[in-house]
Amino acid sequence: MAALPAAAARGLALALRARSPGLAVVRRRSSSGPVLTVSPQPSLADERLSVAVRGLEPGQRVTLRAQVVGQEGCLFNSCAHYRADEGGCLELARDPSVGGDYRGVEPMGLFWALAPAGMEKPHQRLEESVAADGPMIVEMLVHEGFSQPKSSVHGPVLTRLKVERQFAGRGVRKIRLREGVVRGSLFIPPGDGPFPGVIDMFGDEGGLQEVRSSLLANRGFAALALPYFGFEDLPVTMKDFQLEYFERASRFLQHHPKVKGPGVGVIGSGKGADLALSMITFLPEVVAAVSISGCCSNTAADLHYGELTLPGLRYDMSQVIVSEANVFDIFEALDDPLDPANEYSIIPIEKAEGHILFVVGEDDRIWKSSLYAQIAIKRLQQHGKKNYELLSYPGAGHRIDPPYSAFCLSALDRVLGVPILSGGKIQPHGHAQVHSWQKIQEFLNTHLR
Repeated sequence: MAALPAAAARGLALALRARSPGLAVVRRRSSSGPVLTVSPQPSLADERLSVAVRGLEPGQRVTLRAQVVGQEGCLFNSCAHYRADEGGCLELARDPSVGGDYRGVEPMGLFWALAPAGMEKPHQRLEESVAADGPMIVEMLVHEGFSQPKSSVHGPVLTRLKVERQFAGRGVRKIRLREGVVRGSLFIPPGDGPFPGVIDMFGDEGGLQEVRSSLLANRGFAALALPYFGFEDLPVTMKDFQLEYFERASRFLQHHPKVKGPGVGVIGSGKGADLALSMITFLPEVVAAVSISGCCSNTAADLHYGELTLPGLRYDMSQVIVSEANVFDIFEALDDPLDPANEYSIIPIEKAEGHILFVVGEDDRIWKSSLYAQIAIKRLQQHGKKNYELLSYPGAGHRIDPPYSAFCLSALDRVLGVPILSGGKIQPHGHAQVHSWQKIQEFLNTHLR
């Protein structure tokens, strides 16, 4: 049979479609193959991406994967299953994942689902850093068919792309600080300023943690990443702390020519959160404090300020529960702040003249941060104070970091050397990080500008 002319062939196709409405003309993928697009590129680490794949077969099943090598050489990856639409396209902001590490429409799910690959040791955390040698590089891949999470066996790679995630954006200046006894890194936003000043602290991991400070600088804050042990000539471990150290840091930042006064803010996570509450309670330089997953009492180590001492709540290791997977649940281990024996550990937060934002995950398993926030708020209310706000997130765990940070259900404790349960569920925790980051910036802008 002779080939039909092109015009006749098109006419026959239209006639067949008219006769049989259920018969669709199949659109073939482009000759160049599928194309993965990610924008913006490069991007800031707290910036949402637009991810799309085009040039697939209509309804084609594919697995999208992300992978990155952490600072210690551990490979982290994630995966999700998608089906292309009738035009051979899929968009993560529109199309739901139907399997893998998460389900539903999650535009950035591949990033906050990053976890140690199957061949790696479990309970490792993806440590991000403000590295001088460039951004964090995340490789994204599109595979034929559906493959199992944590599997090392995947279908053929259809397309791939390397994504650059920056922590300090263009124009942000980093100044390594050795001011008297104070150590840290000061991040200055681009422009003339002056800018609202914020001190940024983390918990018992110790050392210098710069990522959140650099991201705050991108958003217009002069941010001081302040270590308080485990860095340079600071104490090696958490022992007795002197509030004067934090006072010197506050005064340094307050009087910096790029910082807009008259006061500064502080943001702390974990142990850094109860230090933040002590700072706004006792230091007039501090006028706004963000407590993320913190305690209403001083914890772990005694805190001294002149003649005053707040004893640190201790841990009762007999209250630790060890799972069959050898993960330690320390939820019940911290001393009860309301026990009369611990009354001198309570931070007298009612003395604070500034404003306080409590951020807690209701599934925090490190300690009872949701309860501790309620205790602090009740104390404020009993003294007629209204200088507080509360963000409480169902399903969120302990470490509420900036958006799109990898979720970590359990991680090795650097002191104990065992995996500690952090709590939370992957999707609500990821959503809490996005929402709280915006609210934290609004709070600091309101009370520092």
